[in-house]
Amino acid sequence: MEYRRLGGTDMDVSVIGTGGYPFGPPLLGQDETTAVVHRAIECGINFFDTSDVYGGGQSEDFLGNALAGKRDAIYLSTKFNLRDLGGQTPRDRIFARCEEALRKLRTDRIDLFQVHYASPEVPHEELLGPLDDLVRQGKVRFIGNCNTASWRWLEEIETSRANNMAEFQSTQNHYSLLYRHAELELIPFCRAYGRSLLAYFPLGGGWLTGTYRPGEPYPEGSRAAKVPTGIVTRLRSERVERLVPQLEAFAGERGHTIAELALAWVIAHPEVVLALTGFDRPEHVEVNVKAVDWKLTQEDLDELDALTSWWEGRNAVIDSPTPPPRPDVPR
Repeated sequence: MEYRRLGGTDMDVSVIGTGGYPFGPPLLGQDETTAVVHRAIECGINFFDTSDVYGGGQSEDFLGNALAGKRDAIYLSTKFNLRDLGGQTPRDRIFARCEEALRKLRTDRIDLFQVHYASPEVPHEELLGPLDDLVRQGKVRFIGNCNTASWRWLEEIETSRANNMAEFQSTQNHYSLLYRHAELELIPFCRAYGRSLLAYFPLGGGWLTGTYRPGEPYPEGSRAAKVPTGIVTRLRSERVERLVPQLEAFAGERGHTIAELALAWVIAHPEVVLALTGFDRPEHVEVNVKAVDWKLTQEDLDELDALTSWWEGRNAVIDSPTPPPRPDVPR
C-alpha cells in the first residue's frame, strides 16, 4: 500500500480508501460490512469514510461495530449537512451531528469531519465557527469539504485565516476517467494551496469495473439494479458506453483490468490523496488494492488523456498560457 499526507494534516492515508456507502440496507448487512472492513485493514487501507445518509442511515452504526478494537489503526471520516435546518441554527446542527456520529461510530474523535454539500445561504463564519470549536474541544481533528468549488473554498480559507479558525484541508469530489471536471480548477487549486482531493466514484460508479456492459441491462443483483437512481444510471450515455470497451482494451493490452486502470489513473495525480471505493465483498478489496502497483507512464497518461478528454475543442487547458496541443480524438 502507498500512503500520502492529507493536506496540511498529520495524517498519512492509504491511496485507496474505503467508502461507507454500501454499509447498510439495501446493500450490506452487519456481518458483510464487518468482513469488508476487516479485509480492507488487512490490505493496508487505513481511511474509512461514511455519512449519516448512507445505508439507510445505518452506515455509521455498521462501521462503528466493524471497527471494534481496531479504531486506533485507522482514520475515520464522516459528514454533516446544513440543508433543511428546520429551525435549527447551523451551530446546533453541526454540534448535534457530531455527537450523533461519535455515538454511532463508537469513537471519541472524528479524524476528518466534512460538510457534505455547500450551503450558500449560510455565512462562512457560521459554518467555520462551530467546526473550529469542535477542533479545539478535540472531538474533531481536521475539517474538510465535499462537492465544492475552488472559489468557495478560497473564501472559506480566507475567512478561517482572518478569524484564526481551523481551515478546510481537503475536498471530496467526483473524479474519474469518465468525469474529469476536477482538472478544470480543483486540482490546480489543491496544487497551489497544498490541499488534497479525495476522489469519489473513481470507478465511475461501476462502469469502470466491467460490471455494466454497453447496450445491456444492469445485471441482476448489481448495485445499479438495487439502487436504480444511482450514479450508474446518471452516467450512462453514448460516450461512456463507447469508452468502456476502449479502456478495457487499453488495460488488457498491458496485462491489467479496467478497474486497475481506473484507480491507477486517479492516483497518478499527486493532488489526489486517495481514491474512495465502496466495496461490496472482501474480494473486491483485494482486486482494487492491486491498482496501487501499476505506475502509469507519461505515454500512458497522454494516450488516456486523448482518449477520455471530456472537453470539446482543441487545446482545452485553462491553467497554462501555452497549452500543449492535443491530438484529434475520433468521435
